[in-house]
Parts: sequence; C-alpha cells; structure tokens
Amino acid sequence: MASCNIGKKFIAELLGTFFLVFFGTGAAVVTLLISDSVTPGAAGIGLLGGLGDWIAIALAFGLTVMACIYLFGKISGAHLNPAVTIGLLVSKNISLIDSVYYIVAQVIGACLGSFLLWYILGSAAVTVGGLGATAPGMGVGYMQAMVAECIGTFFLVLVVMGVAVDKKAEPGFAGISIGMTVATVIVVLGAFTGASINPARTFGPYLMDMLLGGQNLWGFFPIYLVGPIVGGILAALVYTYLAKGNDACALPQPFEE
Repeated sequence: MASCNIGKKFIAELLGTFFLVFFGTGAAVVTLLISDSVTPGAAGIGLLGGLGDWIAIALAFGLTVMACIYLFGKISGAHLNPAVTIGLLVSKNISLIDSVYYIVAQVIGACLGSFLLWYILGSAAVTVGGLGATAPGMGVGYMQAMVAECIGTFFLVLVVMGVAVDKKAEPGFAGISIGMTVATVIVVLGAFTGASINPARTFGPYLMDMLLGGQNLWGFFPIYLVGPIVGGILAALVYTYLAKGNDACALPQPFEE
C-alpha cells in the first residue's frame, strides 16, 4: 500500500522535476537561441559554445536542484530523478509502490517543463534549441556515452546516499552538496553526452521535440536510460556496503596526529 501522503509526495516530485527541466534545460535553450541570433544557423543540439556556456548551464541545473531539495526535501526527499529513486528502491530506502508514483511524477514534470518552454519561447525553442535535448557530442561513441552517463550518475547517487540518506549525515548540507555535484558532472560531461544523468530530464525534451516538430532522437534514449539507472543502482549498493556496520567502528580522524 502506498504511504498515506503519497499524493503530496507525487506533487512535490512533479513540481521539482518541472523546475529542474524548465530552468535547467531552459538555460541550454536560451544559450542556443542567443548563439543563433549572433551567428544564424550556427546553433543546434550539441553545438553549445565553450566552457563558459557549460558552466552557466551547470549552475542553472545545480542551483535549481539545490533549491528544490531545500523546498521539497522534507516532503518527498526531492529525488527529481528516476535513477535516484531506483537506487533508493534497491537499497530499500523507498517502497516499490512509492517509487512507481515518484517516477511517474518525475516524467510528467519533465514533459510539462519542456512543453512550457516551447509555449513561452516559441517554435525556435524546438527548431533551434531542441528543448535542451541530450545527445552524444561529435566523435563520442554510443557505449562511451553510456559509460559516461553511468559514471556521472554513480557519483551523484553516491553523494545522495552519503549526505541525504545516511542517518549520520550532517543536517542542512544535502541541498548544496547534491546541487554542486550535479553542476560538476555537467561541466565535465556536458560537451560529451549533454550530461543528463537523469532519464526523466532526457525523456521530457525527447517527447516534446517529437510532438512539436523537432528532431527525433529516440535512438539515443538507451544511453540516458540504461547508463543512469545502472550507475544509480551500483552507487546505492556500493554505499550500502561501505556504510554497513560502521556504527560499531570508531570514526576515522583525518587530522589527528
């Protein structure tokens, strides 16, 4: 049976993922639109500019994640990501029925975020900005991209487990820690895979692009489904193994002489 406040958790996950996609991918779309206005025809999916562009987009994602964790964390835990939810399911930190509600809410929120970007910014958000859809960069192979997404999500979920799930974690630091982890992964992997590390974040733009006359990128979707889910599961299992039984051990003192 689903928990009694699953409706509130559903809304929190939907809104959180909506904000993540609207503001995060919105930063990518606006960057591409500005680039196209300066050099017509130069913009497009995967053709973002230099490191400065990726840092700006990474901060948009990371700060949005941070805000949503502080806003919705006390309600749903602010997963905002099916890979996080599946990792917590495997490590027995969420029930199966609740995890289904969470993932459905995340996917709906991501689709709404992409739809409203199109509604507000117009058709160029699709034809030029691709709604911020993720795709491998030039010269990046299919399996290379999948492994990169797996590693990025592994790092993210490992941090989630350590700073938010672990009962010994210092309170109050989850939002900034997880948000800056997301930003870091995007800065490093953005130019290679688009740094989705979140199946819902990729699903929303893909579906809306297809429905609104943009590119059909579904052939790449396994990269952003399998890679993050495998990374999330591995991270949850690894952290559970590392943390198990640590209560009986003395905490290490790294600065002790």
